[in-house]
Amino acid sequence: MLSDLSLTAAVLAAGAILIGSTLQRLSGTGVGLVVTPVLSLILGPVAGVLMTNATTTVSGFTIMLSVRNRIQWRKAAVIIATALPGAVVGALLVLMIPAAWLQIIIGSLVLLALILTVSTPRLPRAADRTTLPLAGLVGGVLNTAAGVAAPAMVIAARLTRWDQRAFGATLQPIFMFMGLFSVITKSVMGAGVVDLPPWWVLPVVVALVLAGVGIGTALETKVPPLRARTLALIIAGAGGVAAVVKGIMTLV
Repeated sequence: MLSDLSLTAAVLAAGAILIGSTLQRLSGTGVGLVVTPVLSLILGPVAGVLMTNATTTVSGFTIMLSVRNRIQWRKAAVIIATALPGAVVGALLVLMIPAAWLQIIIGSLVLLALILTVSTPRLPRAADRTTLPLAGLVGGVLNTAAGVAAPAMVIAARLTRWDQRAFGATLQPIFMFMGLFSVITKSVMGAGVVDLPPWWVLPVVVALVLAGVGIGTALETKVPPLRARTLALIIAGAGGVAAVVKGIMTLV
């Protein structure tokens, strides 16, 4: 339980949220990839993903305000609409999958997201009208079950030839609603309710996200997006490997 964390674990969790929010502001992604494996290691896969979902909701909303002029709202609406049924499926998976396997799945999805981000070959062009709804559905499942919707989003962007700058901005409301859907569906369906943190954690998370976004805004002209993304990938890779190892060791 979050209230029983050691000081070291609490500092690591806070640091992951702060760094993830900073990198999200600088490069458009970071919270899910960085925060999910770290919090799942510290809090366990169910509570860790739930906290990541809450963090993503706050960070997505905050960053959305500063990049709203670049957001392609029509595309965002299509993805968000199909993310809701995906969140319901994801919550069912959380109820069904043992914690150790969920830990392995989380780490594996983070590593898959990294591979897709850096080495996805040029894919054939696909129509928005079929690709985006499917991406929302799959992303909703992945985000709710494992806290990482990046694989679905990256593939959709490559298939539809989505401009990177507009894509990064449009991800913010998508991540916000996916996070919100995940928290609501898991709470209503009882998937992780026993792992809910104490009430005071929410304002702490909000403060950390706001601080991270503020730091990212201040560094925006000094740190290239590519460097920020590289750092996010390194941290996420280490966390993903650690999550897989922990899950396997739990099974053994």
